[in-house]
Amino acid sequence: QVQLVESGGGLVQAGGSLRLSCAASGRTFSTYAMGWFRQAPGKERDGVSCISRNGGSTKYADSVKGRFIISRDNAKNTVYLQMNSLKSEDTAVYYCATGSSWACNLADWRDQFGSWGQGTQVTVSS
Repeated sequence: QVQLVESGGGLVQAGGSLRLSCAASGRTFSTYAMGWFRQAPGKERDGVSCISRNGGSTKYADSVKGRFIISRDNAKNTVYLQMNSLKSEDTAVYYCATGSSWACNLADWRDQFGSWGQGTQVTVSS
């Protein structure tokens, strides 16, 4: 069983930056991929980004490519999401989740990811 705790959300103006963190415990962190997801009010949850177990492979949704950067520190059991050039449409609750294997992709993330954190709210004001 893995426990995930997200942090770093908040209110930011459009064009600003935030860095989200997700701390994991209860399972060998370095053996599996990690992902970030978001859910805006009234919308379904979407995949934002994911990273392989050693950080060598990363994937991004088209909507965040070039603005968001996912990274991980296996020594700290933590995965990060650096969010730059934020837009109002980035407003959502952001969740991290563990993957079922060492690699990941966003196309079929619903089959790959589970063990969700509680989420952290990101609000971008325009």
